[in-house]
Amino acid sequence: MAMTTHIDVVSAESEIFSGSAIMVYAPAEMGEVGIAPRHAPMLARLKPGEVRVVAQDGEEQRIYVSGGILEVQPHVVTILADVATRAADLDEAAALEARERAEKSMHDKTDAVDYAKAQKEFAEAAAQLRSIEALRKRAKR
Repeated sequence: MAMTTHIDVVSAESEIFSGSAIMVYAPAEMGEVGIAPRHAPMLARLKPGEVRVVAQDGEEQRIYVSGGILEVQPHVVTILADVATRAADLDEAAALEARERAEKSMHDKTDAVDYAKAQKEFAEAAAQLRSIEALRKRAKR
């Protein structure tokens, strides 16, 4: 029997996932990190992207996060996300629309604050679309 770690993925609205896993992958600001059982304690900021939780049977849970904090303890991994949604529940049309709005705002460049906000919105929409595409590729296998 493989060792597991308890994983909690929560957002301000709800708990998205709580259970055991043999591996967790998260989009840290410094790059994707992989967390195995008994990983050294760590804190990291998350950027928009996909968290993948691998269960003992190899089944993967894919969860989109818009950013947040990753806390790793030897037997518990906690992801406190700004916004978290199961990847299967993402709305592709809304993500495409948000990306287009953000691109338009970035090209207008009327205010530095608006530009930074548009960049953030663009990054979130792009991460959602990458999660949707990854689900499609996985479904074709």
